[in-house]
Amino acid sequence: MNQLPDFWRTEVFHPLSVHFPIAILLVAFLFKLIALGSAKDLWKQGGTFLLLLGTIGVWIAIYTGNLADGIVSRKICDPTVLKEHQNLAYVTAWLFTASLLIDLLKFSKIRFLTKKKSILSILCIITLSIGSGYLMYVGHLGATLVYQQGAGVYQPSEDCAEFN
Repeated sequence: MNQLPDFWRTEVFHPLSVHFPIAILLVAFLFKLIALGSAKDLWKQGGTFLLLLGTIGVWIAIYTGNLADGIVSRKICDPTVLKEHQNLAYVTAWLFTASLLIDLLKFSKIRFLTKKKSILSILCIITLSIGSGYLMYVGHLGATLVYQQGAGVYQPSEDCAEFN
């Protein structure tokens, strides 16, 4: 049987793309928390930049997860875990997208919004904290799929002949 190298297997793209947004979004949340108590723009702007990168990354992870779905769903014992992982990943992505939009509203020149920057900051922190909670749970579900159900894991033949 002629198989593609591991890197070109579609289900491998998801774990390659998912770890970056997980780390970046959690650090963005940390930056935004520090920015609440700091007068330095570094924390605010850095948090916004990281939130932008992480939000783009989370949508890439959703896309690659959808690519892997058809392959992985045939190999696992409990597809309800995969469905919950997928559904909550969408909720997570939308929460971080909402956080980014709320955060970007602080930079607008709309008179009404310029007076509400502290409210927007608090609303951004609330959506980031909820999103971070979902992110950790979705990551836990992903780990469950990989380590308990073998999702996307290549199973070599008994004699490992394909490696000779």
